[in-house]
Amino acid sequence: MGTVTPFPHSGTQPSQVGFERIELTRILDLYGRMVAAGHWRDYAILLDREVAVFAAFRRTAENPEVRIEKRPALRNRQGMWALVAESGAILKRGHELVPVLAPVERRLLKLVD
Repeated sequence: MGTVTPFPHSGTQPSQVGFERIELTRILDLYGRMVAAGHWRDYAILLDREVAVFAAFRRTAENPEVRIEKRPALRNRQGMWALVAESGAILKRGHELVPVLAPVERRLLKLVD
């Protein structure tokens, strides 16, 4: 009754990639502002062995307008964060989340006379 058996680990690599709380908070904050502005209506999250993806949709039945991807395997190369357009083109890639989200946040800015 007093023995605890740990779950087996398959090496040092985790079984899936996920978003940390602060990353998800930043992404969901942007999502909320885009919903309030009328740009997005739905989202989906994919957690896989190699990538974690947050996809934002204009409408539910369409392809995602943008995808925010986290690929830790690219951490030492181009950066683990990528902003991918609906067409599949990479709009921005980097080591930090905030600069990668900058092109989407620029859409929220409005000029005031």
